[in-house]
Amino acid sequence: MSNPEPTGSTRPTRAAGYALLAVAAASLVLGVVSLFTGGEDTSGAQPGQPPASTAGSPTSDAPPSAPAETTTDAPTSTDTTTDTTTGAPATTTTAPATDTPPPPVTPENRQPVRVYNNSTVPNLAARASTEVRSLGWQVTETDNYSQGQIPTTTVYFRPGTDEEAQAKQLAELIGARAEPRFEGIVKAHPGIIVIVTNDYRGPNPKAGS
Repeated sequence: MSNPEPTGSTRPTRAAGYALLAVAAASLVLGVVSLFTGGEDTSGAQPGQPPASTAGSPTSDAPPSAPAETTTDAPTSTDTTTDTTTGAPATTTTAPATDTPPPPVTPENRQPVRVYNNSTVPNLAARASTEVRSLGWQVTETDNYSQGQIPTTTVYFRPGTDEEAQAKQLAELIGARAEPRFEGIVKAHPGIIVIVTNDYRGPNPKAGS
């Protein structure tokens, strides 16, 4: 027995049903795809904002920051002491440990002597020269001195030379005083200068005893 043929009114109904099934299937596929993808943004960043991985990081072109300089004031040393009372630098004077004694006067190292008369006694310089020679000194000149009045018989020397110690020794021997050269004879030839005056009495017999 054969199936009866469908009528013409049922065919459009079937076509509409198939179309609805196709739309439902497409919607189901889209829903499944959306469920698995989760609507991720493949760019990984919001528009107008830098990527999260680079925010706050230095760029490769930026130079490294230099370390901060540390200034240290090194202590300085000084040899100057300070007076705590006035605040002014204090001067320290170191005296020599010992004074070097002058070399002994011997006939070999004695300085030459020149004798001048500044008295009213005739030939007093010649007499004094003879007496100075008798004491072991070499007299190289005898004359008068008339450039001024010398107050007392004096033996003159150049300070800081061998003449000083020897002049003091000779002055003690003849009862005179010893002094540095004055302006009138400061440029005279080297050596000891004796200027005798009216008070000259000759060698002191007690000197050197």
